[in-house]
Amino acid sequence: MLVRDIIEKKLTEAFAPQRLEVIDESHKHHGHAGAPDGGQSHFAVLIRAAAFADMSRVKQQRAIYAVLKEEMAGPIHALSLDVAGAE
Repeated sequence: MLVRDIIEKKLTEAFAPQRLEVIDESHKHHGHAGAPDGGQSHFAVLIRAAAFADMSRVKQQRAIYAVLKEEMAGPIHALSLDVAGAE
């Protein structure tokens, strides 16, 4: 399974987002330190979910990082987040 698909599955199960986009941006970092051959290391996530409505930005990020703990320790080198309550 692609890392992108794992991220999407875990975030969907944890937060039931109304909108979720997971974009693999690894190609932009080819050749940089921490960017492995084959990509799947740099991602941008846009997520809109009611679960984030009453959370501070820090709490939103911590909640996402907790769900993706295994991936952050492994294949994910960088994760850009755009988080907000439901649209």
